[in-house]
Amino acid sequence: MVTAIKKPSEKPPLEKIFGPSGWLARHHPNYEYRRGQLEMAEGVESALENRQHLIVEAGTGTGKTLAYLVPIIRSGQRVVISTGTKNLQEQVFFKDIPFLKRLFPEIRATLMKGRQNYLCRQKLYDIEKQPVLSGMEEVDLYAQIREWEKHTESGDRAEIERMPDTSELWSRIDARSDSCTGQKCKEFERCFITLMHQRAAESDIIIVNHHLFFADLALRQMEYASLLPDYAAIVFDEAHQIEDVATQYFGIQVSNYRVEELARDTEATLRAKAIQSGEVLSATADMRHRSELFFDLFPGKEGRTAFNNREEFLGVNRGVYSSLLNAFVRLASELTRLKDRPEEINNLARRAEELRKGFEFALESKERNFVYWWERRGRGVFLEGSPIDVSVLLRERLLGKVDSIVFTSATLAVGGKFDYLKARLGIQNAKEKVLDSHFDFGEQALLYTPVHLPDPRQPDFARLASEEVVQILKATRGRAFVLFTSYQQMREVYERARPRLRYPMLLQGTAPRTALLDRFRKTAHAVLFATSSFWQGVDVQGQQLSAVIIDRLPFAVPSDPVVAARIRMINEDGGNAFTDYQTPEAVISLKQGFGRLIRSETDRGVLVILDHRIVRKPYGRIFFESLPHYRRTDRLEEVKAFMREL
Repeated sequence: MVTAIKKPSEKPPLEKIFGPSGWLARHHPNYEYRRGQLEMAEGVESALENRQHLIVEAGTGTGKTLAYLVPIIRSGQRVVISTGTKNLQEQVFFKDIPFLKRLFPEIRATLMKGRQNYLCRQKLYDIEKQPVLSGMEEVDLYAQIREWEKHTESGDRAEIERMPDTSELWSRIDARSDSCTGQKCKEFERCFITLMHQRAAESDIIIVNHHLFFADLALRQMEYASLLPDYAAIVFDEAHQIEDVATQYFGIQVSNYRVEELARDTEATLRAKAIQSGEVLSATADMRHRSELFFDLFPGKEGRTAFNNREEFLGVNRGVYSSLLNAFVRLASELTRLKDRPEEINNLARRAEELRKGFEFALESKERNFVYWWERRGRGVFLEGSPIDVSVLLRERLLGKVDSIVFTSATLAVGGKFDYLKARLGIQNAKEKVLDSHFDFGEQALLYTPVHLPDPRQPDFARLASEEVVQILKATRGRAFVLFTSYQQMREVYERARPRLRYPMLLQGTAPRTALLDRFRKTAHAVLFATSSFWQGVDVQGQQLSAVIIDRLPFAVPSDPVVAARIRMINEDGGNAFTDYQTPEAVISLKQGFGRLIRSETDRGVLVILDHRIVRKPYGRIFFESLPHYRRTDRLEEVKAFMREL
């Protein structure tokens, strides 16, 4: 029988829980004493009690989730746990929390995702009255959702099996805020968002992901209704992602998609509410037309481009731009003229005004800490303004307002120090811990660097690298991730290697990410060719993954508008962008990529970096100092011998 700890004030030493003969040893099916786990738990508990910030790098296998959950529960405070992925969110909520309820039965926890993950009941009912379902597949899916809605408690789309990731039907019935009428909605009391907020307000632990957390932080800054209840502390798990997510939510984005969505929602709302208004329909059509003229001004080549010539652009195209802004004003005006208008109409007018302001910011803002750029992606054209340095913003809006924040990940330190992370996120006066993994990397992994290959920037690199990849995959008998920093390199090496190997070859882009991973796990000797989206948050244990091959040191593309702006700002301020920003960023990315291989004490395999700069350039030393102590070789024969031993 489990003895429960009933009150946060009744705190036996953490050794009683994490120690060799503690509670976990008696009740966790896979328990193994880890000194680093106990040390991390003690650090988190101290940070919460003393209202301090803490940075802790906990190597793979440390058991960091339980190491922060137990102190959180014992603190008696309301704490937000923010993760980098939904997968980790769900692991914490559906696996770790239920397990700890055996020790702490009073735990009250809530899982919160972005609104687009939840069903809007009112939209579901409204769509039934409209002839908008297309094809039998969509009709069948609607019937399945309608039946599921009757008994689901959460309304979370993850509960629906076989729901396509890109379902157009779901996008018309989800609970995103653009068309939400709040308390004026007939279904407000039964709304899944309302119920989620009620559960959060009654909970001690709120589990979100970074995107939802920073969306909430952005709303608080604009003094809108917040998504999260007030909290005393935060744990950022997978904290290496924070700068990128904060950059997105502290910036501004407008696109032709957002304009088209506003036009489509306006027309649909008029139909659903049986509102006859030729003026609104005319204004909507005009906005759509003006948007097409404006976005046609941007070249058709895909990719990101710095918008450094905004003044010149406006000088030539002022008329088209002004007409688009006027179209937003006209639509908002016509919508607010409607008598006895429902709340949905007010929302549409608000969205038109927000778009106008967004375009003005993207085209006319002079803020020095922002970089302005545009991107063509498929049929979409996106205009963005992104903060170059988020450290001051984070210090003002977050670090200075929350008593205790824990930053943790397996990849935060560079050369054993947190200087890079602290500089990028504006962290000051934080406690610091680097906890080594308890894995024996020297025995479990071999790091191979073929120094005979040319510099990755040379034109013949792909051809010679593909030869090397073939030889490595023959030695490992497939069972590998081959990870690239660019799609072009990935496709070229894949096409060169495929005819020469008999193993199942999977290529990113040929199926959804989750489907490819599932196929890899279930297919003997499979090889997956992929890019950066597979560098983190992927867990394949056992012999199925016996090699991770990386084509080059993952330096960010220096021509990317945001990266280029950061390089320029650091150099202009007297720093050295290569050593202060580009190299540390690449170190953390490489640690993430290599982290896919050794996920348990029984895993064995080969890590390969095809880029000889890690050996031959002076800055290569910082990469080796930041990686675990792998056994190293530059001879393919040693790779073959290592694999034969396995």
